[in-house]
Amino acid sequence: QVQLVESGGGSVQAGGSLRLSCVVSEYTVRFYCMAWFRQAPGKEREGVASIEYIERTTYAESVKGRFTVSRDNAKNSLYLQMNSLKPEDTATYYCAATHGMCGSGMDYWGKGTLVSISS
Repeated sequence: QVQLVESGGGSVQAGGSLRLSCVVSEYTVRFYCMAWFRQAPGKEREGVASIEYIERTTYAESVKGRFTVSRDNAKNSLYLQMNSLKPEDTATYYCAATHGMCGSGMDYWGKGTLVSISS
């Protein structure tokens, strides 16, 4: 069974930075698309950023220019560098992966890591 484990969440002030990591129990080269999602209290889960095996990336409009997604297949890991954080970035962040194309639905999910941004 594939396991994804996120880390790096925490509490920071607005304007600060955090780097989320996700370690996968299988070779990440097997997953064409990997992505980060988030869910704020009382809101629906939303996609934040995705990265394909060929390292083509996409971002939600709300995080463009502030967040950077990357993957290291040698370490079976996915990362999300978050800069210039805003209170509205507060959410639980989830790592996800699929063997298919981005946008086709994710097959595997982590349990999440909490990010809290204070003003």
